[in-house]
Amino acid sequence: MSTRFEGSYLGDDQRLSDDAVLECKICWYQYDPAQGDEVWQIPAGTPFSQLPAHWCCPRCEGAREQFMVVDV
Repeated sequence: MSTRFEGSYLGDDQRLSDDAVLECKICWYQYDPAQGDEVWQIPAGTPFSQLPAHWCCPRCEGAREQFMVVDV
């Protein structure tokens, strides 16, 4: 597994597939759309691109634009 450079996302939701897993570059939390986010009450099956604009890392509050796409 590897992580792409931050520039692979930078807030451009159109560059993400619906099943893309993204990782916080601060605390390494991974948002997996198959699991959603219990802290923010985001249901499983919600792609990263459809998260609310105010969503941030549930672990460290890092901005969503700072997440990196994970290659599996």
